Amino acid sequence: MSNTVELGVEPVSLPLLACTSKARILLEDGTAVEACGFGAEATVTGELVFTTAMTGYPESLTDPSYMGQILVITHPMVGNYGVPRVRVENGLSLNMESESIKVWGLLVSEYPEYSHPEAVQSLGEWLESSGVPGAYRLDTRWLVKKVRTRGVMQAVVSVSREPPGWEELWRRLRSSPRYDDIDYTAIASPKAPLAYKPGGTVRGRVSLLDCGVKHGIVRSLLKAGLEVVRMPCNSSADELLDGFDGVVLGSGPGNPRLLARQSRVAAEVATSGKPVLGICLGMQLLALGLGARVYKMKFGHRGVNKPVKDLETGRCYITTHNHGYAVDQDSLEEADLKPWMLNPDDNTLEGVKMRGAPVMATQFHPEAGPGPWDSSWIFHRFASMVEGV
Repeated sequence: MSNTVELGVEPVSLPLLACTSKARILLEDGTAVEACGFGAEATVTGELVFTTAMTGYPESLTDPSYMGQILVITHPMVGNYGVPRVRVENGLSLNMESESIKVWGLLVSEYPEYSHPEAVQSLGEWLESSGVPGAYRLDTRWLVKKVRTRGVMQAVVSVSREPPGWEELWRRLRSSPRYDDIDYTAIASPKAPLAYKPGGTVRGRVSLLDCGVKHGIVRSLLKAGLEVVRMPCNSSADELLDGFDGVVLGSGPGNPRLLARQSRVAAEVATSGKPVLGICLGMQLLALGLGARVYKMKFGHRGVNKPVKDLETGRCYITTHNHGYAVDQDSLEEADLKPWMLNPDDNTLEGVKMRGAPVMATQFHPEAGPGPWDSSWIFHRFASMVEGV
């Protein structure tokens, strides 16, 4: 590796690559990487994570759950189909998962010229206009193997014609708050309710606790015939229940253990008797509120090819994941929850149901975006539960 070196705890200067824009990446274990830079000239710190998705980078980059994180995409070429024009329907993006890029930084192996009839700009131009730095021409396989071995780490990425020295980057990294200590939902959540109506017959009206939800979740609920009102993350249980036939606890970024108030609200709606659907962060809030435990995973699940097994039917689905925390299966009994879905690769709990109540939750993303639609039936099952109220 000519452009990577193990620095230990004392970063030192290295000869930079011959690129128009240069990038320096420093991990909290002292590992330094030099690469070519693209996107915005900026310096950011965040948690280094990776996704195994081969396509769908516009959807991944706009997923609010990536707030505070520097994303490594394992596919060797990223950006080759450019960035499409944003298509909006019913106030929701059809080909993005939020209104803007949400990752803090992007690391890829190779960044080729783009070619696609629907592309309106390059990935680098999009990153630049969004103030997000990126790096390419680095060994992402080596970097991901390091994360899988040591676990997710804080990192700093700096892109410039002349990036800061290693000592300055080390100071920046050491003085920055850690990912687990920041409540990103305060940034990701809407400040006021947002209402949407389906195009056809309305089967019910649901509230959605929005702590940074993906647009795909809202689109899927609408497709299932549900009227949806996105509610701010600090909404009370009464606000989520009054005038609604069911409640959705949506996805979002960050450490669920920081969201004690939202966990209590999740428990209140779960014991209200109305149908409840939790997705990703929503499942964690539900579990915490009812008394189960949540733990930080070593490197998480992020990708569009993750298997989950339905313990009720024995069927296996290929699903989209983006989570760095999981619910401890051994703590379900005291929370009156039972396991519903498991990841057969590592036995991570991927779905739960509440005993004696119309409550279900998935750790994976049944709406995909990007990814397979194997589990989109979950939204229709929830709609049937709501319709029966």
